[in-house]
Amino acid sequence: MLGNSPAMRKVYDTIEQTAKSDLNVLIQGDSGTGKELVARAIHTSSLRRTGPFIAMNCAALPESLAESEIFGHEKGAFTGADDQRMGCFERADGGTLLLDEVGELSPGIQGKLLRVLEQGELVRVGGEDVIDVDVRLLAATNRDLEDLVRERLFRKDLYFRLQVVLIHLPPLQERKEDIPLLAEHFLSEYHGSTDRAVQRLSPGAIEKLLEHPWTGNVRELKNVITRAAVLSSGPELTSMDFAFLSGSFQEKETPEEPASLDDVEKNHIRSVLETCEWKRETAAEILGIDRKTLFNKIHKYNLVQPIK
Repeated sequence: MLGNSPAMRKVYDTIEQTAKSDLNVLIQGDSGTGKELVARAIHTSSLRRTGPFIAMNCAALPESLAESEIFGHEKGAFTGADDQRMGCFERADGGTLLLDEVGELSPGIQGKLLRVLEQGELVRVGGEDVIDVDVRLLAATNRDLEDLVRERLFRKDLYFRLQVVLIHLPPLQERKEDIPLLAEHFLSEYHGSTDRAVQRLSPGAIEKLLEHPWTGNVRELKNVITRAAVLSSGPELTSMDFAFLSGSFQEKETPEEPASLDDVEKNHIRSVLETCEWKRETAAEILGIDRKTLFNKIHKYNLVQPIK
């Protein structure tokens, strides 16, 4: 993490104030702002720094495997469970667990996560034994969990459990004074990993970087610097080395397009599920498809049952 802007100094202060405690921390920010870096900084500054740091991306977990990956499973718990497996909570025992994109968890997983936070114990999938775990939980999200709570897609009690301390990471466009420092750092990183002679940025190059909207945040800046350094032929990056930025993706206002076939199908499936109170077997019969096809459609369109 780099930056001397007021917003980043506030982040550093919060990390320092909370690191030595065992409080749960919710790290909120757009993709590419460095949420995992904040989590690692909290861990390495904490009393648990000699313990494991485990990061789990919830958005990358298929719903059918999420419970097993987080809480573990016993041998024979389901088809393919040939061995006993510890979940990320057990692997993080004595240390810190980061659940990245926690807003993507299903209602069922949210309920089991709340139990672990409240009681410090879990039961593996297909098991009966209660397992004690000593884990500090950090959660990260690029979504507004308060909105998800209002939409009944995220449990209110879990939200308050996670957000004992809130750290908000500002997007790069809100701290543009940090761009020169970050750009120089990424260029130095590149220079240290190669024998290329690119060593500095011209004032014109810095001005070009400051003009860009950086919708991809710090991650985008790093990629841009690396690309420019690879393609440059001189020791200094100039504004011409960043001419490709003018063609980069930028959000533009576009006229509203008619709904796609996927949108129509998604809305129809959601309507049927709501009508039959999310009973998948009944919904499949109404839709005229088998349960497996319905499950695949639910996963494809990220349909989530609201929490009652």
